[in-house]
Amino acid sequence: MAVVRPFRALRPAAAQVAAVAAVPYDVVNIAEARALAAGNPYSLLHVTRPDIDLPDDTPPDANLQYEKARASLARLIREAPLVRDAEASFFVYRLVMDGRAQTGIVGACAVDDYDRGIIRKHEKTRPDKEDDRTRHALALRAHVEPVFLAYRDAPPLDALMAEACAAPPLYDFVAPDGIRHTVWRMPDAVPVSAAFADVPTLYIADGHHRSASASRARAILRAQEANPADDAPYNFFLAVLFPAGQLRILPYNRVVSDLNGYTPETLLEALRERFETIPAAPTPVAEGDFSVYCAGDWHSFRFRPAEDDDALARLDVSRLQTQALAPLLGIADPRTDKRLDFVGGIRGTGELEQRVNRGQAAVAFSLYPTSLDALFAVSDQGAVMPPKSTWFEPKLRSGLLMHAFD
Repeated sequence: MAVVRPFRALRPAAAQVAAVAAVPYDVVNIAEARALAAGNPYSLLHVTRPDIDLPDDTPPDANLQYEKARASLARLIREAPLVRDAEASFFVYRLVMDGRAQTGIVGACAVDDYDRGIIRKHEKTRPDKEDDRTRHALALRAHVEPVFLAYRDAPPLDALMAEACAAPPLYDFVAPDGIRHTVWRMPDAVPVSAAFADVPTLYIADGHHRSASASRARAILRAQEANPADDAPYNFFLAVLFPAGQLRILPYNRVVSDLNGYTPETLLEALRERFETIPAAPTPVAEGDFSVYCAGDWHSFRFRPAEDDDALARLDVSRLQTQALAPLLGIADPRTDKRLDFVGGIRGTGELEQRVNRGQAAVAFSLYPTSLDALFAVSDQGAVMPPKSTWFEPKLRSGLLMHAFD
């Protein structure tokens, strides 16, 4: 059963929360992060992306990166300021995008649950990104960005969230991208922890590297102590936990830089030989359908039925890889092949068209979104999805609530 506990939040005052709040560190490149933080000394991007305040030639793994992050957090604590709650609490966090709300609970999850597989993953992590976020957490002695977790709907937790939302919020603001963020403090932590104890499994929706680095940082910190305490804050990591029914997954689409010796016409003929042709549409309308943009036109197809009941093999992203990208375009390893790139569904199919029309890619593939049930099934069987299989939207804002180790 899941162990989720309240925590003493490190957080900005309400007057500064909109200035501190920032997009996750890994959804923007350095130029985008600099633009978002420009003129705003309180943006958490100065902490999560210290490279924006360093010379461009600073190596990404240089000690200076982590020293700068630590100094930026200390400055925010002094100047924003950030305050540390005296009492441990749970919080409710609601995001509203295009009139659709999703509401979850912010708490501290046990690293032991991650290590034992009660918190389940569905992606492989990259060692360099694990190293970076582990060093980042150790330098800050804090988790400043939450992991995004999901769980199968639990009515007792829904009732506790509804009770908290009846009170005035702690924070309520609209970010520059139009998404509204509202936070409430939950009045009583005991029933929340008890309700989570009845949840058998949690699933990582977004934040595999942050979860893995929390485990690694905990191991390092425990090894430094003669008698490490089981309730030390570093034994827990910051998370926002959402019931599955609240969540929306967008597709993660693919573009390939060349046609592997095919012409547009011969590639399309090869696709017609392998797949059922269906009426063309940029956005697939059902699981098992996919669309291809090549030489200025959209073409739509249907995958062959999966040959077995394996949850991983049934994923559209898996079938695209095994039935098209590998045999036709020579993409043997989608994790490492530089000819393949991924485009989040929030950018729309227009982004796919632009990349091909500008010559940045030769062909684009538009997919139907992976479902939460499929994500849970793959995670439950201990399998690993192809890279970039899911795009959750809206994205959590970092900096609303942080989890310090001291």
